[in-house]
Amino acid sequence: MSPAGHGPGHTDPRSQFLLALQARDASEHTLRSYGATIGAYLDWLAERGVDWRAPARTELRGYLAHLSAATARTSVSQRLAAIRSFHRWAARSGLAAGDPWGAIATPRLPRRLPRVLEIDQIERLLEAVEAEHAGDDALALRDRAIVEVAYAAGLRISELAAAAPSALDLRRGEVRVMGKGRKERVGLLGRPAIAALEAYLEDGRPVLLARQGSRRRGSRAGSTAPPDDPDVLFLNHLGRPIGVRGLRYRIDRLCRAAGLPDGVSPHTLRHSFATHLLDGGADLRVVQELLGHESLATTQIYTHVSPGRLRAAYVAAHPRAVTTPASSATPASSATPAVGPEPPTTREPA
Repeated sequence: MSPAGHGPGHTDPRSQFLLALQARDASEHTLRSYGATIGAYLDWLAERGVDWRAPARTELRGYLAHLSAATARTSVSQRLAAIRSFHRWAARSGLAAGDPWGAIATPRLPRRLPRVLEIDQIERLLEAVEAEHAGDDALALRDRAIVEVAYAAGLRISELAAAAPSALDLRRGEVRVMGKGRKERVGLLGRPAIAALEAYLEDGRPVLLARQGSRRRGSRAGSTAPPDDPDVLFLNHLGRPIGVRGLRYRIDRLCRAAGLPDGVSPHTLRHSFATHLLDGGADLRVVQELLGHESLATTQIYTHVSPGRLRAAYVAAHPRAVTTPASSATPASSATPAVGPEPPTTREPA
C-alpha cells in the first residue's frame, strides 16, 4: 500500500469521507470545500511519504506552518476543522486508530461580536431600493421583498436563494426553508414582509418571468413556447433564479447605495433580526428556533450584542440595581435605575 493509502489501485479515503458526508445530507458547498481541503492535506502527506493514518507530531506541525504561511487565519481554522472531521470519521470507520490532531495545539480565533444594523439603517436600506431601480418597478419590488424577507425571517442567504413560491403561506405569515443539515424550519413574516411579497408576486415576478420568455423568443424566431417557471421565489432580471451570488451582489449594492458602513453583508440582516428580537424581549430559545441553530450556545452570542437586554436583565435581577439615595424624599416605588435610561423601544422586525 502507498504510504498515504491514497494512490492508484487503492480506495481513496477522501472519496469515502465525502460519501459519508453526502449520506448525512451535507450541502454542495460543504462537499466542495471539504473535498478540496482533504485532498490538499492528503497530497501534502503523500508527497513526503507519510501515512495519513498516523502522521507524527512534527509532520502535523509542519502542515500547520504550511497552512499558516499561505492562508488567512480564518481559513486555517476552517481547514483544520475539516481535517479533524476527516480523522474522526476515519477512526469511527476503523480506518485509523484515532485523531492525530487531538494532541496538537492549534490557533484559536478570537470570538467576534456580529455586526448589527440599527432600525433606521434598515429603513435606509429599504429606501435605497427605489433609488437603485428608478424606472424598473419589477426589480424594485423584488429587491424590497428580498430585504424585507431576509430581515423579517432571519434567513441565511442560501435559504433565501432556494426559497420557493410554494413554500409561502402569506395568510399565516410563514415561509418554509431548508436550513443547514437539510433541516426544514418555518420562518415568520411580519406585515411589511407580507405586503412586499404580495406586491412582488402580483406585479414583479410575472414581469421578470416574461422577460425570460421574450428573450428566448427573440433568439428563436417564430417560437411561442411559454417561459419556464422555476420553483424559485426570487428571479434575476432575465427571469432566471437569482442564486446566492446574485442575492449577495444585490444586497451589497443596496448597502453601498444606503451609505451603510463597510463590512455590512447579507448575513448582517440575520444578525440584526436576532438582536432586535432579543431587544424586544424575545426568549433566547425562541430566537434559537427561528434561526435554526442546533445549539443554544450559538445563539447566546447575541445576548452580548444586545446591551438593552443586558441592562434590563441586570435591573430586574440585581438587588442594588435600583437605588434611592437616603437623603432623597422620593418614594422607593418611583426610584429610577442606577445603570442608565431604559433602552429605546424598537419596532418588531418586519
